[in-house]
Amino acid sequence: MKKRNPRHGSMQFWPRVRAKREHARVRRWNGSTSILGFAGYKVGMTHLMITDNKSTSKTKGQDIFCPATIIECPPLKTAAIRFYKKTSYGPKALSHVFADTLDKDLAKRLSLPKKQTKKADDIKNFDDIRLIVHTQPKLTGIGKKKPEVFEIALGGKKEEKLAYAKEKLGKDISLADVFKEGEQLDIHAVTKGKGFQGPVKRFGVTLRSHKSEKVRRGPGSLGGWKGQGHVMYRVAHAGQTGYHQRTEYNKWLLKIGAAPKEVHQDGGFIRYGVIKNTYLIVKGSVAGSKKRLIKFSHAIRPDHTLPKDAPAIAYISTRSKQ
Repeated sequence: MKKRNPRHGSMQFWPRVRAKREHARVRRWNGSTSILGFAGYKVGMTHLMITDNKSTSKTKGQDIFCPATIIECPPLKTAAIRFYKKTSYGPKALSHVFADTLDKDLAKRLSLPKKQTKKADDIKNFDDIRLIVHTQPKLTGIGKKKPEVFEIALGGKKEEKLAYAKEKLGKDISLADVFKEGEQLDIHAVTKGKGFQGPVKRFGVTLRSHKSEKVRRGPGSLGGWKGQGHVMYRVAHAGQTGYHQRTEYNKWLLKIGAAPKEVHQDGGFIRYGVIKNTYLIVKGSVAGSKKRLIKFSHAIRPDHTLPKDAPAIAYISTRSKQ
């Protein structure tokens, strides 16, 4: 029997090129107070038994199977405050103020100032503030020291942002300061890279008959429009597959845990190791490979059918996936 399979691969994502860097760019933040996002390292997947608390579900009140992803979230450290000024071309960086004491590992990523001359109170004419934070991978067991550095937006009025930024400058920010269990997250990540692949793997086009002329794994088309000097993208061709930046909306935050023994798998997590810090569990899968930095923010368009409270977790699998 001939297998029929429609081509896949959304036309919304184009061009399918490699991401510029390993950690994703967050294009939009949501929230009203304090810091609006966080980041952690992807550990791997497991499965839970949760008590279904969705009011419209047929299995309400019953224990149901739930696949889940674990992300280790060591504290983020605030390295600097960056001030922005609104212009007709968008926000423009006005100035930044570094913390008095900076982590030595931060020098692996950027040039650190030898002497701090500016203070946050010296900068008056600004419209927005963001925090420059860095990760602390040395606290994990993934085997690296070089931190990732990125910006996180703040919520509230201008004065509230400045007060919060001065309070957190040079200090740690923990996961519990930003999110709570039962909340919905938007996940920003770079997918697992698969290199240069043909149209069958890249777009799922059907294999042609073995009697077809010349090519069997080709798109089987007379070609796209060529009059404009190049072949249009509507024809499935070979090219880069994976390592693309993607955003997944409304991931359900099931648990924030401070005791790694609760989820520790026998022999450790494959290709990751042992969790040593605070972690979170989200329902379903998350883009990216093991040890990759995953960023999350408050949901910009939350699903109102999901309960606002996290479900009770009856069981977390700690069996080795080896």
